[in-house]
Amino acid sequence: MADTEEWVIWNGSLGILDMVTIGRIEEADGGRSGFLAPPYGVVGPFSMDELEEKGRISFGECLVMSRLRWQEDQVELRVEAMRKRRAFLFQAGLDDDDKEHREALNLPMDGTLTSSEINNAFRKLAKVAHPDAGGSSEQYRRIAEARDALLELCEGAS
Repeated sequence: MADTEEWVIWNGSLGILDMVTIGRIEEADGGRSGFLAPPYGVVGPFSMDELEEKGRISFGECLVMSRLRWQEDQVELRVEAMRKRRAFLFQAGLDDDDKEHREALNLPMDGTLTSSEINNAFRKLAKVAHPDAGGSSEQYRRIAEARDALLELCEGAS
């Protein structure tokens, strides 16, 4: 049955979602080992017993799972994949929003930032941007939003 049933393969880091079948199953003393059918024939060996029992297995960056398990887990898996991609973009300095926020706080455009660097840059600018210090509400709002967004990205990267 497992060799004709369709399974879901998910690679969140690449955003790949596809339907697959089991290409072959090998019996051994330790249990059954499965290999996916082409074009995913490189995925294997993995424990068929574990796949059938738990409904999903990890193989590198891929998850192979039943359709039911995908329906149950897809929101959580997609959110986690998006968080990981944003963290990667943040560390690589490739996120356009990141550059805009860095610019607002006069932070370096490249490299990893720490929360203390972000907070220090904000405090320095807040002294002149706050309306009570002669700045404007718009200036202060802009640097506060930049600080909050960068801190959120920073937390996601760790």
